[in-house]
Parts: sequence; C-alpha cells; structure tokens
Amino acid sequence: MLPVGEIQDRAVAEGVAFLRERAMLEAVRPYAARAIATGRMWQRPYAAPQPRAAAARAPAWFTAYPAAVMTPPGRSVLGTLGDARLWDAFAAMGIRALHTGPVKEAGGLAGRMATPTVDGHFDRIGIGIDPAFGTEDEVRAIVATAGAHGGILIDDIVPGHTGKGADFRLAELAYGDYPGLYHMVEIPPEEWHLLPPVPDDRDSVNLPAAVVDELARRGLVVGQLQRTIFFEPGVKETDWSTTGVVRGVDGVERRWVYLHYFKAGQPTLNWLDPTFAAARLVVGDALHALDGLGAGMLRLDANGFLGIEPGGAAGRAWSEGHPLSVTANALIAGMVRKAGGFTFQELNLAVDDIARMAQGGADLSYDFVERPAIQHALLTGDAGFLRLMIGELRAHGIDPAALVHGLQNHDELTLELVHLWTAHADDEFSLGGRTLTGSQLRDEVRETMYARLTGPAAPYNLRFVTNGVACTTASIAAAALGITDLARLGRDEVEAIRGAHLALAMANALQPGVFALSGWDMVGALPLPADAVRHLLGDGDTRWINRGAYDLLDDAGDAAASAAGMPRAEALYGPLPAQLADDGSFASRLGRILAARERSGLFAARLLAVPETEHPGLLVLVHELPGGATQVTALNLGGEPVRERV
Repeated sequence: MLPVGEIQDRAVAEGVAFLRERAMLEAVRPYAARAIATGRMWQRPYAAPQPRAAAARAPAWFTAYPAAVMTPPGRSVLGTLGDARLWDAFAAMGIRALHTGPVKEAGGLAGRMATPTVDGHFDRIGIGIDPAFGTEDEVRAIVATAGAHGGILIDDIVPGHTGKGADFRLAELAYGDYPGLYHMVEIPPEEWHLLPPVPDDRDSVNLPAAVVDELARRGLVVGQLQRTIFFEPGVKETDWSTTGVVRGVDGVERRWVYLHYFKAGQPTLNWLDPTFAAARLVVGDALHALDGLGAGMLRLDANGFLGIEPGGAAGRAWSEGHPLSVTANALIAGMVRKAGGFTFQELNLAVDDIARMAQGGADLSYDFVERPAIQHALLTGDAGFLRLMIGELRAHGIDPAALVHGLQNHDELTLELVHLWTAHADDEFSLGGRTLTGSQLRDEVRETMYARLTGPAAPYNLRFVTNGVACTTASIAAAALGITDLARLGRDEVEAIRGAHLALAMANALQPGVFALSGWDMVGALPLPADAVRHLLGDGDTRWINRGAYDLLDDAGDAAASAAGMPRAEALYGPLPAQLADDGSFASRLGRILAARERSGLFAARLLAVPETEHPGLLVLVHELPGGATQVTALNLGGEPVRERV
C-alpha cells in the first residue's frame, strides 16, 4: 500500500488527493494535535462514569431531528434551533439541553459525485456541517444562546461505522492505512467465484447466508452475526456485502467483503486493527465536537457493536456484549471526560451488556428497557411487565439515574426486547401468577403490542421490518384509547390523547435520570400517511412515517414540508408559543411536571423500592431524594380510577 507520493499514475494520484481532502481521518488530525501534552487534559477525573453530574448539568432534553425541523424563509435549521425565542420557551419548560441530532456531512461518494444519506444522516462522511442544515458558526451561536439560558448543546459521534465517503473509497483503493479503518477483507482472486456479481449501477451487493458461511469455513470472514439488524429479504439478508473489482493505487485489482451491522452504505469500523485508525478517527471527531463546536455532551451512536470474533453461540460470530466494545467505549468516554464533556449511549442490548458497558463507559444510557414496557403498560392497563423490567435493571445494578428516559426519538418503537431474546431466552420469569421463559414472555409482549399498535386496531402505524412499530407517541396514545381513525378526531379525542401522552411523559420523568422528548412529542405529531413518503419506504424502512416535519415556533407559515423535504405532520397540540400561552396545553402541563422534578432533585434520587400493587395498572416507585427525604411516584396507567394502600 503506497503513500500518495509514490503513486506513478497521475490520474490515480489526483483521485487520491481529492479523497484525502475529504477524508475524516485527515480532517480530525488538527483537533487531536491541539490536545497533545496540554495540562487541560489532566484536570478532570475520567475513569468512572459520572451519571449524576451529567444529569445535573441538564436534567431535561429536547431532541431534534434536523430533517423534520420547519424553518421560516431564508433561515436554516440550525438558525431556527438557535432562536432565542425557542430557548425562552425551553427555559420556561425546564428544558436544559438541545440534542441537535445528526447534522454533519453524510451519505457517500460515487467517483467525485456525492450520494445521499441512506440512514437519516447517521452514515457520516465528514466532520463538517451539512450545508442543508446550516453552518459551524450557527452551531457555535446555539452554544452561546443555550449557555445564556443555562443550557448545553449535545452533538453526535458514531463509533461503529461511517458512510461510503472518502475514507471508505480510499480503503477500497488499498491506500495507506485506510483499509485498517474497516472490518473489510480482501478476497483472493481464486475465491472470487464464491462472490455474486455486482451490477454496473451498484457498488456492492449483499451476500447470501450460504456464501457467508462458506467464506467463514475457508477462514476469510468471521461468519454471520448473532442477529441481522434491518433484515429484509432480497435487500439485507446478512451483515456482509461485497464490492465489485476495484483497481488499487498499486495497480492490483481486488474484491473486498466488508461488514455492516446496519445498511450496506454504513461500513463497520474495525477497533482492533494494528493501525488503530478507527480510534484515531472517532476520538478526533469527538474533540472537534467539543473544542471546535462547543458541545457539552456527545451521543455515542451504534457503540455496542465494536468487537467481533468467531466462536459465538450456534455457530455464529460473537458480536454483542464483546469485551472489545467495553474497552473501546471506556476509551472514548474517558477521553471525552478528560476533555471536559459527558457522553450518553444508545445501546439496545441485554441488560447484562449495558451493565458491562457502564464500567468506565458512557455517563448515561438511553433507556431501551423501560420504554417499550411503559408503552405496554398504557396499551394493556397493566404495569406488571414494566415492574418486571425495572426489577431486571435493579438486579443487574443499573442505576435509574444513569438512564435517559425518552419519549419518541427518530427511530421506531423497538420491540426487539433484546434482554429476553439473547441472554435470557431460557430463563424463567414470573408475571401475573404465571411462569414464562424469556423467549415466551418476549413473544407474548410483542404479539400484544403488534395487535394493539398496528393492523385494524391502529392502521395509521406500521410495522418496522421484524423488530418494532413506526409510530409517534401521540399515535401510541390514540391506539391505547381504541381510536382507529385519526382523520376523525374531535376535541374530546384530542384531549384524551393529550392526557395519555402526559401519562407516558410522567412515567419517564418521575424517576431519576434524564428526561428527553422530541419535537414530535412537543407538537403532538401524528404519523404521516405512508403514501406521503412512499419513495423512502422502498427498502422496508417504515420509520419515515414517524419523522414528519414540525413547526416549533409557528414561523413556517403554510409550508407543506421542511426544507429537507419531509412532509408536515398533523400537529394536535400546535406550536410552542401558543401552547405556553395556554395553562392547559401539553407544553404548559409538562413544564409544571419538569419544574417539580428539578425543584425536588428527583433526577438525582436513588430508587429504593418498586412495591407490588393490588391494581395491575398502578406503578409505584419509592425514591430517596438527594437531601434524604423520601419521594413516592404513584402513577395509574390503567383505564379506571383506583384507591390503594401501599
């Protein structure tokens, strides 16, 4: 693999130079260099996560989705998110952080032409801001406005993968240490007959399971993974794809097979390559977000999939709960703490794995365990499954104060219920006087939620491949109320949805940790009709129906879509200024809940007990507040008033 100065072919050298100018691995070098041998990197403890310090910095968050943010004419998404009026509203509600969501350059490169994002800007290809959303100066302006209102900005890094940008194209060319960035394998020419052809209009094809098994048998790849995320017949049947023939900078023709936990356009980074290129890229990206942009916290996206090796169960590779993921996350989170920031992770794994990843890792973890259980309680009027899952968190030493308890986010309502599916499928659980194995309990919960959230009961929601439901929080509330037609909502139905939505908010907010809500929650967004985003659903990704555009400040007039082209969602509650002028609105009522939460210090409390109750829909949580006082959350998620002595 030759450095650029030794490439004899001028056209190839020019192509490499073009790619290097755009490569993330090159762009992050200055930010790492600035931190070398400086005293500021030794002024803070970094070995142990600091969940309560992170939560105290911002107990309640607003999570944006840039493509859905509607803007007035001539103003960018980031300009809109930095509007002082919006931060006035946030401050009035007790919201102390803005998570911008993915706003950086994403997608890919085909030759010298940019290709669009394949996963909502989570396929990063650069450290710069995508001009479609704004500028770096506008990010820094948000930081200043947030600081003036006692808030912070939360940015994203993606330790698990990139898009098919300049870094991946340089890896395909076998240039420098770029192949070491990715979990990619050069297949010898004598084995090319095993690989399917790649059509002229594509740069890779997914490998059938039989081909992956044969490549593994021949010692070329580690094999199939424990589960195939985004599985879709004919689209993604395994986590491996192959390139066509690529002529490298050394003149050698190669075919590569590469790993992608998610979509084919998201090649997986290799955290244990001798070059340690992935670590250099990700840590440099984090320092750019902290030092270059001023972020106070970073989300680690897809950070549970950083280690893989042969020898897993059922002949599959060991790809979840791997010690390398624990080590790599401790490295990233420790570096961020050394630099003065905090991290949170989106980690949809078994509770055991979340506990292991918390050892030196991110300060906070997104709560994928309670979220579907809370929704299940509202849909069934029975909080038994929710109490059981809270018990599992306690049994594995997960502190609720280390969790981000969120309403809707950019993804589907995930029903993978990984804890019951992978690590504890054969364990026995007691629920409602019955004993079920983990796999039986998972199947029962999923069947119930699919039946009540999709199909004839709620045709406005859609199943998401095999693992969840594309919906909004308002449409979950509607389904729980037995509403089948969202086109015929009257005043009473809207008020009932708002009440159920607030019940879900209280179940998340009235416990220790961070509370987070989205723009869709704030305005009461309903799902988009599938026909409105049909062009985005071709690969089975139904999440686009829950990503409709919203107008937070009532500045977009009668625009039918966001600047990114997302159709406007129907908003039951309306924009923030009108809501905050109405004491009975969703935003005003939620603001009172958050004020009580922050005033009491509940976000920093310790969970003491989760008592069993006579009435199945009643959830009771007993906490010790920071000053030593006892606080009790009693929330009725059933359909009838209850009176009970606990």
